[in-house]
Amino acid sequence: MKIKSKLLILAVLGACASGAIAEPLRIGDFSRKANQGALPDGWELREKFGRANFSLCQVDGYNALGLRSTNTSFCVQREVNADLAQYPILSWKWKVTKLPERGDFRSSKTDDQAAQLFVAFSKTQFIVYIWDTTAPEGYAGDAHTAPFITVKVVVVRSSPAQSGKWLTETRNVAQDYRQLYGGNGKPPVVRGVRLQINTQHTRSSAESYFADLAFQQQL
Repeated sequence: MKIKSKLLILAVLGACASGAIAEPLRIGDFSRKANQGALPDGWELREKFGRANFSLCQVDGYNALGLRSTNTSFCVQREVNADLAQYPILSWKWKVTKLPERGDFRSSKTDDQAAQLFVAFSKTQFIVYIWDTTAPEGYAGDAHTAPFITVKVVVVRSSPAQSGKWLTETRNVAQDYRQLYGGNGKPPVVRGVRLQINTQHTRSSAESYFADLAFQQQL
């Protein structure tokens, strides 16, 4: 009886170990600053229009990246290596305190957002999750991009109704990829992420914060 009990315990422990949930692949907790208080290691700044205005700060207890734009466009980005077969879920926290006036990604003349989270599968294929001013929540479509580049847009939040609050988002990127790009096969590996803000089209201003970006296993 004692031998059987030990074998049963070992079997249960083995089953628990085999079904254990892997640690999330954390890509942005923004708790560590680089030299001279710039971006954390691995992140880089890209200015597209005007001068960038960003900061690493503590907001409501969160280590956050703050983005502020007045008639500018810039992003911070980093390389990642996230296999969606293992880590299909992307989670993050964001807070928008000011949205661009009349912002609406559906027109190139008003394509400004306070908060954009790009997921890059290659140099030419992206999904971007946005908080838009006007386009309705849940809407999906194509962004206005350069030739040979495809950016699928998903409006996760819209309007200032929930501005000023920290919101936690979770997206099944593998599922989104299949729905937006078609096919039932294995999605490509995620090669990079980008956090972006822009207001140059509407000539207005915006402010947002990001925290706790991570890829994780199926919830």
